Amino acid sequence: MKASGNTVKEILNNVPPDRLVAFNKLHETIVNSLPKGFEAGISYGGLGYVVPHNLYPAGYHCKPIEPLPFAGLASQKNSINFYHMGIYLDPKLFDWFVAEYPKHSKAKLDMGKSCIRFKKFDEIPYKLIGELMTKMSVKDWIAIYESKLKK
Repeated sequence: MKASGNTVKEILNNVPPDRLVAFNKLHETIVNSLPKGFEAGISYGGLGYVVPHNLYPAGYHCKPIEPLPFAGLASQKNSINFYHMGIYLDPKLFDWFVAEYPKHSKAKLDMGKSCIRFKKFDEIPYKLIGELMTKMSVKDWIAIYESKLKK
């Protein structure tokens, strides 16, 4: 059920047919809502939304050759998974998202620390995901990332 590929376009074209429309719409929602500076690309074998090296030369501390990850999108076995590191590191953003979710979807929120799993593709809250993406600038993300990294 995973979508494979070496480019964003290849991954978008290789999504299983039953989730192709929802996955592509979610990707478009994310890209159209990304604050200036973030870029879509490949990150850890899936779609990533990252701070490129030209804005953050140090890259990701675990693998500096990789750009600094911020969000991601993957087609997994039983769900479309959306990852947002801002939710993981910013408790206020997490609380906002959890409170807003029921206003945008009838589906129960299925969430880990940074992973939101969508099993019902017709219940994906696109508007909410778009709004979430606008809540943190590149500058804000780098500051939070570095503050947590140095502890």
